[in-house]
Amino acid sequence: MNQARIFIGIFALVLSLVAVIQLEQSRAGLQISDLSVGTTPVTLYQRASLQQGEQPGPIVVVAHGFAGSRQIMQSYSLALAQAGYRVLAFDFEGHGRNSQPMSGDVTSVEGTTALLVAETRRVIAYARSLPGDARVGLLGHSMATDIIVRASIAETTAGHPVQAVVAISMFSQAVTADAPQQLLVISGAWESYLRKAGLDAVHLVDPNALEGALAHSGIVRRATMVAPGVEHVGVLFSPSAVKAAQDWFDVAFAHQSKTTPTPRGWWIFALLGGIVLGFYPVVSKQPAAPATARISTSQFLLAILVPTVAAPLIITPFYRNFLPVLVADYLMLHLALFGLLQLALLRIWPRWPTKAAALSALMLVLWGTLVFGLALDRYAANFWPTLQRLPIIAALCLGTVPCMVADSYLTQAGRAALWRRCAARLALFASLGVAAVLDPGDLTFVLIVLPVFVLFFLVHGLMGRWIAQRSGALAAGLGLGLCLAWALGVSFPLFAPS
Repeated sequence: MNQARIFIGIFALVLSLVAVIQLEQSRAGLQISDLSVGTTPVTLYQRASLQQGEQPGPIVVVAHGFAGSRQIMQSYSLALAQAGYRVLAFDFEGHGRNSQPMSGDVTSVEGTTALLVAETRRVIAYARSLPGDARVGLLGHSMATDIIVRASIAETTAGHPVQAVVAISMFSQAVTADAPQQLLVISGAWESYLRKAGLDAVHLVDPNALEGALAHSGIVRRATMVAPGVEHVGVLFSPSAVKAAQDWFDVAFAHQSKTTPTPRGWWIFALLGGIVLGFYPVVSKQPAAPATARISTSQFLLAILVPTVAAPLIITPFYRNFLPVLVADYLMLHLALFGLLQLALLRIWPRWPTKAAALSALMLVLWGTLVFGLALDRYAANFWPTLQRLPIIAALCLGTVPCMVADSYLTQAGRAALWRRCAARLALFASLGVAAVLDPGDLTFVLIVLPVFVLFFLVHGLMGRWIAQRSGALAAGLGLGLCLAWALGVSFPLFAPS
């Protein structure tokens, strides 16, 4: 057993180091500067040195989608910078490191959308003020596609045309037959609805155009590109999608790129996988805790079905927003009631944790938020909170800790059958879905948090299971609850309705 633990530890370390080396190579030769445009945090990517007679290249402004950040757009930012462009990637209000919350009416173009367009145009204005080539292109994902399309139209109307637009996973009602003129729409192969939206934008120029074909009408040039084998998030790490964006800008700017984008997605997966795997030999040194009491099938079903229905029915009629993060307050209340109902139905009331359990929980929190979180933050997605988010994370703990403690007991410290572990998590998802159905006006955004839960259970849930099997359900539940509060607190946008 000791030899196996050592082998796993060495393998995890080597895998992580190789992945870091590969990921750092995509940054080699670049000057990466953190700046600010007003209250908007911006990262400027550019070559650290130019050849004799070479001028700074055109600028591409990169914008992320809802609940995203500058980090999640790095595959495009780094590749374009290596190709000779200067890239300005920024965090929208309420996102990432931006301390200014989103505001306005999210259902109105004149509300939140107009404010985000204005923020984008301020970044564009800053880009044009930089020395060198003042031509600008725009690239955005998901929510940002509508923002950059509207910003492009506004800039052109103001006499400052944008040379090219790349819209990834696009949906926008602002696209017309004439604007934006140079538009490439990139969609993941598994985004059927958004693929149709992208093709509709091309059909405004050529009604007979097919996916992947170029539509040209006078000065208007449009095309769609389908990235194979990926969905809404995977398209951000697709080498073929990055290459298509780079080629589109090359034509629009008459620029000759000297580099080809390198794959980053699998190396990110390898690094994070190595970090998770490396936790196993650390945990296996902990003393084994007594097995959790077995739960009968009838008691298990009662403990997942009753909270699934009761939690949204009890909370939704009385819910009022009181935290400055979209639906974080509802999640806190829902998770707290969901977990407490489960503990009551299981007739389990956890006692104060022993020193060993507390240390195991702390180990899980440190590994899940610092070791795993810092790697994620550098290479893939924002995972480090601003000061404004710390009270929100603390408030979320009031819901996430009871919920995860109940989950750990319900799954018998990770020893329950696979169908039970899956059913317990699906019940939580279904319960949140019921809430969104009962109050679609205020709680639709609850559905957007489900991918965060899925990733959390796949990654932190696995580490929590190892803790549970060694140190007991309470240790795992406490650690997972704190990690989940952190993950939710850094993921959802700050929002201050006006």
